[in-house]
Amino acid sequence: MRNHLFIKLCGLKTEEDVDTAVEVGADAIGFMFADSPRRVDAAAAMRLIERVPPGVMTVGVFRDQRVDHIRSLADITGFGAVQLHGNEGQEHFAALRDGSWTLIRGASYREPVPRCGHMGEDILLIDAPTPGAGVPWDWTREAFRSPGGQWLLAGGLTPDNVAEAVETTRPWGVDVSSGIESVRGVKDAELIRAFVKAARAPA
Repeated sequence: MRNHLFIKLCGLKTEEDVDTAVEVGADAIGFMFADSPRRVDAAAAMRLIERVPPGVMTVGVFRDQRVDHIRSLADITGFGAVQLHGNEGQEHFAALRDGSWTLIRGASYREPVPRCGHMGEDILLIDAPTPGAGVPWDWTREAFRSPGGQWLLAGGLTPDNVAEAVETTRPWGVDVSSGIESVRGVKDAELIRAFVKAARAPA
């Protein structure tokens, strides 16, 4: 059996999405505040976060947005983690370091592989070269080396390939959004269930 695999389900927008994620044992639920078909506003995020029990991380996902805007939304909604998934520099992470939230850095795959903690983040997310496109990247390549620490594998994961991806790269956790959607921006409860089951299958 694998050790417990941290699973983050991202881009959730409805009460059904959140309830299903909680039901299947997701460790983290991501709410998109950047420009995206999965974007939610503060009021919707607050309503959804109220449905999430203690022990499940709630994540606000941002891309190249101002620190004061991020802080304001964090204060309003009460999410427990901030994910920066754009071209934010070390100053962004330093400016958010004094908050009570966990910091997650989203980075596209490149060589050499980014290292976990390099920007002062608590968790590193390694995404596809084109983030959010739902296109798998070649995580089987010999050049791939683990970033070390708490890192999430992302980018084109689906119920059909996540078990192989986890077995190959041995990440601390995985992150998925488009791979649990019936159409772009619309989550599918059965795909959510299938993804979590496959990700945590014995190996």
